[in-house]
Amino acid sequence: MEIVLYLVYLIASVCFIFGIKKLSSPKTARRGNQLAALGMLLAIVVTLFDQKILTFEYIILGMVVGAAIGVIMATKVQMTGMPQMVGLLNGFGGGASALVAFAEYDRILHSIDGFEISTTITIVLSVLIGSVTFTGSLIAFGKLQGIVTGKVVKYPLQHPFNALLLLAVLAAGVFVVINPSEINIVIAIVAVSLVLGVLLVLPIGGADMPVAISLLNSYSGLAASMTGFVLQNNMLIIAGALVGASGIILTIIMCKGMNRSLMNVVLGGWASAGAEGPAANGKEQKGTAKSVDAEELAMLLEGASSCIIVPGYGMAVGQAQHAVRDLMNVLEKKGINVRFAVHPVAGRMPGHMNVLLAEAQVPYDKLLAMEDINDDFPNTDVVIVIGANDVVNPAARSDQSSPIYGMPILNVDYAKTVVINKRSLNVGYAGIDNELFFYPNALMYFGDSKEAMSKLVSELKEL
Repeated sequence: MEIVLYLVYLIASVCFIFGIKKLSSPKTARRGNQLAALGMLLAIVVTLFDQKILTFEYIILGMVVGAAIGVIMATKVQMTGMPQMVGLLNGFGGGASALVAFAEYDRILHSIDGFEISTTITIVLSVLIGSVTFTGSLIAFGKLQGIVTGKVVKYPLQHPFNALLLLAVLAAGVFVVINPSEINIVIAIVAVSLVLGVLLVLPIGGADMPVAISLLNSYSGLAASMTGFVLQNNMLIIAGALVGASGIILTIIMCKGMNRSLMNVVLGGWASAGAEGPAANGKEQKGTAKSVDAEELAMLLEGASSCIIVPGYGMAVGQAQHAVRDLMNVLEKKGINVRFAVHPVAGRMPGHMNVLLAEAQVPYDKLLAMEDINDDFPNTDVVIVIGANDVVNPAARSDQSSPIYGMPILNVDYAKTVVINKRSLNVGYAGIDNELFFYPNALMYFGDSKEAMSKLVSELKEL
């Protein structure tokens, strides 16, 4: 039986590895997800048989209830709500790991087996990381859902206080390793870790959620891996390590996409983050923005041969992905070459724009990453920016005093004409004016993204 167990675990691990590999491309992502799910099913089934479960009633009940909740979430949650759901699922993973580790601690405490140092250490780490992930993910969910403010939240002695809490948890963990029977100390570690999760994520601004989500995903994997050591389950160790490693790699990619360090994001980002209205520094706007209506924009596009669409969070908020798909179809019928330029941190989770556009049946080969399309902007007739702001702000290239200086951006200003669809001239997450709005080749197309794109499609059809 042990040979069969390890063989199935090996097959499941291969499924996880290839599943993650296939998630790197929109074309194969669905197949990768199915492959990883198959691996998890194999791992669960063989583990149940290995542990010689005496009664399956509660396990079956949990599987039925969990599956029902999963089906409801998968079918009812809109694609625009995917970041919130991913954040919530990260929290569930971390919470589950913490609960399992605490349950195993309680079992050993009331048994004659006794604690091994390695087991106690991994219990403490699993409880710590899992609890931080649970409450941190709930705060991330709240920010994305609008329940918790999306602005940077700072308070006096924020960083020293958080550091003090972390040191207190680690010191308590050392004490538990020395005296494993002190259950009250373990409960205190859980409580402080839950508070720490809130305090660590609360200062992160809403627009930094792509980094926060991927980082919390990494935390949930690490918590699962620690729980695997607690239970001495190789499959859980491997699966958790894969999630933890892939999550941290993605986090680094997100940070590079903003030219910022992970510590800068985690410690609260820009002081002006989340501001609305004029630039937070009070400077005068650098010119007068020219506006265009749907009819004028349709006439402009009628004479174009190429068009690049740049989606941003405004498209997600307005749920305009289907209207954007209709715009693409109308333009292509007129012989215009249409492509999409996707910035790595556009939206509120990694791949947010890709998910929305794929859900609207936009072909995968039209969704191009920044590094693949940036050189094409000078040869493009019209660029349409929908709800993006800081990721197209030329100040990132030229203004050394700007908080976004050095951040890789989409070179939309190099196009012959760039049209920006926004509700107003308000600043983006960085709290600074977008110089692009006042460029001579820039036009503002004001309005809600869905309504604005729908009007534009109607005007194009009439030409």
